[in-house]
Formats: sequence, structure tokens, C-alpha cells
Amino acid sequence: MGENPVKPSRTGKKNPREEYIHQQISDAILEQRLAPGTKLTEESLSEIFGASRTVVRRALTRLNYENIVEIRPNRGAIVASPSTAQALQVFEARQIIEEAALRICVRKHSAGDVANLKNLVQAEKDCIAGNDRIAWIRLTGNFHLEIARIAGNEVIAKFLKELISQTSLIIALYGKTGGSLCSNDDHGKIVKAISQNDEQKAVAMMLTHLEECVGSLNMEDKQETRDLKSIFSSL
Repeated sequence: MGENPVKPSRTGKKNPREEYIHQQISDAILEQRLAPGTKLTEESLSEIFGASRTVVRRALTRLNYENIVEIRPNRGAIVASPSTAQALQVFEARQIIEEAALRICVRKHSAGDVANLKNLVQAEKDCIAGNDRIAWIRLTGNFHLEIARIAGNEVIAKFLKELISQTSLIIALYGKTGGSLCSNDDHGKIVKAISQNDEQKAVAMMLTHLEECVGSLNMEDKQETRDLKSIFSSL
């Protein structure tokens, strides 16, 4: 999703304000409130969050390193706009990583883990019933991240979190208006296969699920950008 000319600081210490700004922007992207191509000006963000431009710049640099924001020399930062080819590559990567995570999950899960997954699926259904799309988007991502957590591989979990953030960009750019990417029915069936220790079935369903996600994309639709202050007006 573009080059990473600057890497975040590796001092080990994280500024709480920087963490907050990073989280808020990341959430806005994940929840599709920040559309691909939206300009992220340091001046506006500094005013919105009541922080120095230096702190804002560090938060943007981290997001750039995560490939969900692009920092362009002499032009500032924008929300990344993945191409069609890049979108397909993200899903190819997810298929590889999620298959590995799911295989480990099936072998290692506990009854409590299955209960947690079932709770997430039920929460997705509740969001759909309540027409709460923003919460639903977050929960669908959390479902996939929970499988990685159960697998217990921090490297897989880290990569998957970044890929899910990029997936949200892809949905915002190419998702059909009013449509969805993840089906809670698919998630429920995957949980059932996990609970039955059926590794092959769980993997087959996950791969089919991700393929159907790609099939739901409309590569011609584009989303319009919005004013930053309106996006973060509730803060």
C-alpha cells in the first residue's frame, strides 16, 4: 500500500496521547469512517486531538508503517488507497495466514475459547438486528483475530491485525453500497467445525468464506472523502 519512508520510533516508550491518536485514526479506518484517499493533515489533527504536530506526526508514521496510511514526501499523509491488484494480494495473504492460524486453533482450543467465539458470533447477529454497522464491522474483524489469539502465535496475530486493517480499506473502496463482507452465518459454521475438532472442514469453510469476500467486491465503486472534523466530532 505504498512505500514506508519513515519508521516509527523504537525507543520502547509510547506517549499516551500518541497512542490515543493512533487508536482513534485506526478505529476510524477500521470502521470505514475514514475513506481511502482522505487527507490527514497534521494541522487539522493537532487541533482535533489537542496535541502537538510532533505527536500527531509520530502517530501517522506508525500508521504508515502498518500500511493503512501513506506519507507522501512534501504532500503529507492520506488514508491508503489500495489498487485492485493490492486488494487481491491482501486476501491471498489472509488465506495463507488464516489457514495456519485456524489449523493451530482447532488443535489447541478449549471449551472456553469456543464459548468466546460463539459470543462474538451472537454479538454480530445482535448488531445486525440493531442496524449497528460500525460495531458489526469491528466484531467481524475481532472474530478472525480471536482465532489467531487462540492459536497463540503472536507473529501471526500481528500480521493478521494489519491485514484486517487493510481489508477495511478495501471494503471502503470496493465494497458494494449497503453490502457486507463477512457473513455471521459463515462464522457460526466455522465455530461449529472448530468445536467438532474438524480441522479440514474448518479450513475449507474459512478459505471459501474469504473467496466469497473477494467475490462481493465491486472494483468500480469509489467512496467520497469526508471532512476530518466531522469524522471525529464525537471526541
